[in-house]
Amino acid sequence: MLGDYRIRGRRATEIAADVEHAVVTGVLPPEAALPPLRELAAELGVNPNTVAAAYRLLRDRGVIETAGRRGSRVRARPALTSRDAVRLAVPEGVRDLAQGNPDTVLLPDLEQAALEAARAHAVRPVLYGGPALDPRLRALAEASFAADGAPVGPVGSIASVGSVWGEPEEGEAATVGVASGSLDAIERIFLAWLRPGDTVAVEDPGWSSLLDLLPALGLKPVPVAVDDDGPLVQDVARTLAEGARALVVTSRAQNPTGAAVGPERASDLRAVLSHHPDVLLVEDDHGHGIVDLPCRLLCAGPDGRPVTAHWAVVRSAAKSLGPDLRVAVLTGDAQTLDRVRGRQRLGAGWVSHLLQRTVAALWAAEDTAPAAASYRARRDGLLAELAARGVPARGRSGLNVWIPVSDETATVAGLLQRGWVVAAGARFRIGSPPGVRVTVSSLTEEELPRLAADVAAVLRVRGGDVRGV
Repeated sequence: MLGDYRIRGRRATEIAADVEHAVVTGVLPPEAALPPLRELAAELGVNPNTVAAAYRLLRDRGVIETAGRRGSRVRARPALTSRDAVRLAVPEGVRDLAQGNPDTVLLPDLEQAALEAARAHAVRPVLYGGPALDPRLRALAEASFAADGAPVGPVGSIASVGSVWGEPEEGEAATVGVASGSLDAIERIFLAWLRPGDTVAVEDPGWSSLLDLLPALGLKPVPVAVDDDGPLVQDVARTLAEGARALVVTSRAQNPTGAAVGPERASDLRAVLSHHPDVLLVEDDHGHGIVDLPCRLLCAGPDGRPVTAHWAVVRSAAKSLGPDLRVAVLTGDAQTLDRVRGRQRLGAGWVSHLLQRTVAALWAAEDTAPAAASYRARRDGLLAELAARGVPARGRSGLNVWIPVSDETATVAGLLQRGWVVAAGARFRIGSPPGVRVTVSSLTEEELPRLAADVAAVLRVRGGDVRGV
């Protein structure tokens, strides 16, 4: 069953560590079957409960999965390896359209904002026991969330910036938190409410980092199909009825398809959520600042009141201000924010105020229109060129265009031969049809016709038709 490899250990933690090491080093390949509990217990001379505890640890860490009558097996994609770790090498002279990065030309100059943050630090340095949140960033975040309809504050209104330190005044509810990027925020939100084994409804195709995070936390992703308006209502209704404990929705600039939740879809999804008030709703708005479409949040109904008991909206600075600014702000119900902030205090403590102040200075001065218009022009231009050649594609908002294909490997290889590196859709999919993701942020107008022509040539089949799915 395991070839020459023999599991070792006397304690559950030792057995789990031995199996995990074998998976990391490749001794145990994906889909490898593990021995039945009692068989391994007899071989190791331990109680079957010890082996059961070891297997439970491995499941919680996303290393193995229980597959009914097939027993316990190494996951096809263990949580120990990021989907993004498998990348094509980019030969010299080849255009890299796979990374998902913003256009550096459209990012603001950090020098003045960083200098301003450093000067503020010199006047009032943040030391141990100091505040968690910069007051200027808090005020900007509260205003931004409230403008998009989030129920910020105890009764849906913006709370005042309590003290100069940005902490709530005594008796005032916390309205905003800050984390080291969107994924850090989402992980903390999950840890506040979910436990290993819980199911989470996620977009499919969807953000590869989120799909990696779930098994690493012992959570089970349940796919929800996505069209240009966001998650399909019937899929969300089905997954919640089947017991999903949480739902993650990308408000706009969905990665990889570019979907953006429209007004009708938002209304329909709120209606579904209203029947499941105990579901944790997480809304990811990493597209803030790079999209000229409104943010249609699901967390509050027309009366301004929350749709579910526990909810959070996460807004990142990475795409609009710079990926290295590891800052995301979040709002949510009071209990969720309290749990996130409390756990943060026990771990990292806080997000550097030098970063927070830099982001606040950039955010306050930011004019988002030019970047959003530039990304729209590149997306629309590529979509038009592809359509003119009979190639269907999607890209309503954000940095990417999603092209359905029937063979991802052949498409990626064919485009590489023609001088383009694109991302294979397997990184983003659970069970949805195959495709490739093209990041448009670095493309020039002159490159669009050649790229579209090369895509069409790679997908072309006999009879002059373009391959579909």
